[in-house]
Amino acid sequence: MANSEFTTYFIITILFFFFFFFFFFTVPSTAKSSNLVQEIKQQSQEQDKEPFVGVNLGTDVSDLLSPTDLVSFLQVQKISHIRLYDANPDILKALAKTKIRVIISVPNNQLLAIGSSNTTAASWVGRNVVAYYPETLITGIAVGDEVLTTVPSSAPLLLPAIQSLYSALVASNLHTQIKVSTPHAASIILDTFPPSQSYFNQSLTSVMVPLLQFLSRTGSPLMMNLYPYYVFMENKGVVPLDNSLFKPLTPSKEMVDPNTLLHYTNVLDAMIDAAYVSMKNLNVTDVVVLVTESGWPSKGDSKEPYATKDNADTYNSNLIKHVLDRSGTPLHPEITSSVYIYELFNEDLRSPPISEASWGLFYSNSTPVYLLHVSGSGTFLANDTTNQTFCIAMDGVDSKTLQTALDWACGPGRANCSEIQPGETCYQPNNVKNHASYAFDSYYQKEGKTFGSCDFKGVAMITTTDPSHGSCVFPGSKMVSNKTRTVSNSTESSAAAERLYLQCLHNIITRLDLFYKSAYDQLTEAKIQIRNRQTSSGYKPTTGLKSEHLNMNPRED
Repeated sequence: MANSEFTTYFIITILFFFFFFFFFFTVPSTAKSSNLVQEIKQQSQEQDKEPFVGVNLGTDVSDLLSPTDLVSFLQVQKISHIRLYDANPDILKALAKTKIRVIISVPNNQLLAIGSSNTTAASWVGRNVVAYYPETLITGIAVGDEVLTTVPSSAPLLLPAIQSLYSALVASNLHTQIKVSTPHAASIILDTFPPSQSYFNQSLTSVMVPLLQFLSRTGSPLMMNLYPYYVFMENKGVVPLDNSLFKPLTPSKEMVDPNTLLHYTNVLDAMIDAAYVSMKNLNVTDVVVLVTESGWPSKGDSKEPYATKDNADTYNSNLIKHVLDRSGTPLHPEITSSVYIYELFNEDLRSPPISEASWGLFYSNSTPVYLLHVSGSGTFLANDTTNQTFCIAMDGVDSKTLQTALDWACGPGRANCSEIQPGETCYQPNNVKNHASYAFDSYYQKEGKTFGSCDFKGVAMITTTDPSHGSCVFPGSKMVSNKTRTVSNSTESSAAAERLYLQCLHNIITRLDLFYKSAYDQLTEAKIQIRNRQTSSGYKPTTGLKSEHLNMNPRED
C-alpha cells in the first residue's frame, strides 16, 4: 500500500502544481492586457464628462519628435487630449494604452472618396479606427476642416461623408464611444456681437440644418474654430485688446448684449454664445459647442504687431484657467465648452505670413516658446511648461562682475562646473558670459529653481529659451530630457517586465515537465526492481489479482 499511496499522492501533487500555475499565472497574463484596456476606457469616459483643454498637433515641423518621444512628451506635460489633422498610424500606435484621448481627422482631399462610397468609408474606419480602438482612445472623427468656407465646392459631400463614417461606426458598434462632426470657421456665423442677434450664413442653411439635426440625433458636438485674435485684428478700436485676452475688466469695459443685458468679459464667450443662438434659430438646442481650435500667435510681421509672446502667454494662460474654472458662458453658465489650443508646436514649415508658423506653445525641440502661467489650474501643462526655465547671465554686464559671480557659483555655490572646463562640451565659446550662464543654470537647477536662486547680485536672469547649443546641453535641459526619458523607459520597462514574467512562467512549466518525466522514469525503474526481487524470491500474486497490479499492491512481508 505504501508505494501505491506514494504514487497516487505524487500524481495528484503534480496535477495540483500544474493547474495552480496555469490558472493563477497563465490566465491572468492573458487577461491582463484586456483588463487594462477596459480600465483606461472607463476612466476616459468618466473624465470626458468634465470640460478639458487639449492641443492640436500640426506636423508641418522640420524636426518633429518621433512618435514614441512625442507621446512621452505629452505624458510629461500632462496633456490628455489631442487632435490630429489626419490619422497618422505611427502616432496612433504610440498612443496605445496611454489614456491620452485623440480626435482623428479626414483631410479635405479625402471627402470626395468617402462621401461618394459607403465601402470607402467603412474601409477608412476599419483602417484608422477599428485597428487601434480601444487600446488607443479615439474619441472623435473630425470630417474635413472648415470645409464650408475653404472648399465650398465640397459642401454637398460633407454630410454624406459624415453619415457614411457614422454608419461604419454603427456596424462596428463604436458609434456611442466615437463621435463624428466637422470643424467650422467662425465666419459661418454672422453678426457675432451682440450674440443674441447672431445667425448662420443663410447661404449655408441647406447644409447646416440637416447637419445640426444629425449632431442632435447622435449626441455629437458642433465643432468650431474660434479665434478672438482675428476678431480683435479685424475690429481694432471696437474690440478692446483686454477683452480678447481674458484680462480682468472693470464693469464699464465689459461688453453688454443690449437684448439680454448679459455682460461679456471676454470675446471667446461671446463667440460661443453666438453659436448657441445661431443653432437655436434653426430649432436646435441640445448640441454642445466644442472649440476645436483657439490660440494666439507669438510672433508676426509689421502688420501683426499684437502677435507677441506676452499676448500669446496671456491669452493661452487665461484660456486654460477659464475652461478649468468651469464657469460656462453668460448665456449658458451650466455648460463649459472644452477647448483645443492651436497648437502644440510652432510649424516652421508653414507658408508666410510669419504668424502662421508661430502659434505653438513649444518649439520643435520641445522647449517652450514662452512661460505659461497656469499654476493653480490643475496639472495640465503645469509640469514642465511653467517650470522649464533656465538661469543665464544678463547682457551688458562687465566681465569682472560676471567672473566674480562665476567664481562664487563654482565655489561656495557648489554648482557643477565640470562641463565648462577645457576640453569639455561647454567650454566653447571660451568667454566669461558663456561659462557664467552654464554655472548660473547649474546652481539654479540644483536649488530647485527657488526664489532668489537666479540673481547673483543682479547679473542673472530667468529665461524660457533653452540656452543649450551644439553638443553643450545646459543642466535645465538635461533635467527635462531625463524626465521624458523616464516616462519612455517606464513604458519600455513595463513591456520588458511582462516579457520576463512570461519567460519565467515558461521556465517553471518546463522544469515541472522535466521533474515529472524524471519522477516517472524513477518510478518505472523502481517497479522493475520490485518485480525482479519478487521473481527471484519465488513470489506469486494472490489468486484473482491481475499481474499489472504488482507494482501498486505488493504483499507486505
